[in-house]
Amino acid sequence: MAWPVVQYTSVREVHGPLLVVDGVTGVGFDEVAEVRLPGGEQRHGMVLEVDHEVAVVQVLEGTAGIGKDGSRVAFAGAPMRIPVGDAWLGRTCNGRGEPIDGGPPIDGGRTAAVAGAPMNPLFRRPPAEPVITGVSAVDALTTLVRGQKLPVFAQAGLPYLELATQIAAQAHVNGAPFCVVFAGMGLTHADASSVRDALDERARAGELVLLLNTAADPVIERILTPRLALTVAEDLAFTGGRDVLVVMTDMTSYAEALREVSSARGETPARRAYPGYLYSDLASLYERCGRVDGQPGSVTIMPVLTMPAGDITHPVPDLTGYITEGQIVLSTEVHGRGVYPPVEPLSSLSRLMRHGAGEGRTRADHLPVAAQLLAALARARQVRELADLVGTDALNDVDQRYLGFADAVERDLLDQRTDEARALDDTLDRAWRVLRTLPTRELSMLPEALLAAHPPAG
Repeated sequence: MAWPVVQYTSVREVHGPLLVVDGVTGVGFDEVAEVRLPGGEQRHGMVLEVDHEVAVVQVLEGTAGIGKDGSRVAFAGAPMRIPVGDAWLGRTCNGRGEPIDGGPPIDGGRTAAVAGAPMNPLFRRPPAEPVITGVSAVDALTTLVRGQKLPVFAQAGLPYLELATQIAAQAHVNGAPFCVVFAGMGLTHADASSVRDALDERARAGELVLLLNTAADPVIERILTPRLALTVAEDLAFTGGRDVLVVMTDMTSYAEALREVSSARGETPARRAYPGYLYSDLASLYERCGRVDGQPGSVTIMPVLTMPAGDITHPVPDLTGYITEGQIVLSTEVHGRGVYPPVEPLSSLSRLMRHGAGEGRTRADHLPVAAQLLAALARARQVRELADLVGTDALNDVDQRYLGFADAVERDLLDQRTDEARALDDTLDRAWRVLRTLPTRELSMLPEALLAAHPPAG
């Protein structure tokens, strides 16, 4: 990019990740800036606010070492744009989109605005058709649908990163080009290394774009990382004709970076010191998913976020729940019983599952089997609570069968290895086997024809 001749030396204040520059003219919101230090080092920034002749610039690499004297700031006259195209596939970059895999800079031949553009609602198609993850807990009970936004809620210490990388490594669709864009935010170096190892095969196959922002990187970079990921995904989907799955973890780290910038700007805080615009900011990311009428591609988003102290009413999961179409909830109790992934089925939900499962999409028996599983698990929970009061020996035979059923669901259906990609038929056959541990009269949500086709073992 050719930079303007005009450069400003009137840096009035350095505050956190922000520079305040006086005397600017013709500068607009979201404009790209370049900061040049006296020693020749160059850093990049974006304009957060303009008030008359004062511009507030957030510096992506951080402001460490920047002083008021000797620093020069130039403005590009346009919002940030990045190269897009197939050149991203197979590449590993930092949170600013700079390669860290030893390869050359990415040049896609065309560029796109990082902020994205709203999808015309007249051309938005409803989500449909499944994304098969190879994880039974997801595919059987909370089916992910192309064009959907389905978050994962977890607590610190649960294997949410392992689940995110497993889904990114195994996910596929039937009969269409597919790729994954993985955006990691605030990862430790050990976690970033494990993600790269787990996704190496998909990267070598040219089906992965990997953006990694580590905990050692500037916090401000985390605000840019998911936007880069979604910009790349939109081009791969709507120009390249691919079904793209975007996995973003951890969105709580993203929100904390947003809170830090808001505090540095002196904005009035809202709930738990997060900015009042947290809802609209998260929506500007999550709503970039979908399908476009007349185009074959789709963008499906799976944001992963941690709930501080397991509080699902915390602002980040709370607002995420309002924007997205369901949730996959990981449970400390299930994790304590040695089940991986520790999904709590009764707290998890995919509101668009009916658009991606059933006859012609997965299997004709998928939806009734999932409904019967959840109904039986709800009954098993009630029985377990009763057993805690009166003891297991006081339960009748049917109730004891329900307790055995709940254990069988965790042992034979939900539990699997971190490197195990289960076919959907295998998942649904397992579901039938655990359902058939119950008396036939208890399976009232299953049609007689399906029961006859799946008799009890033995």
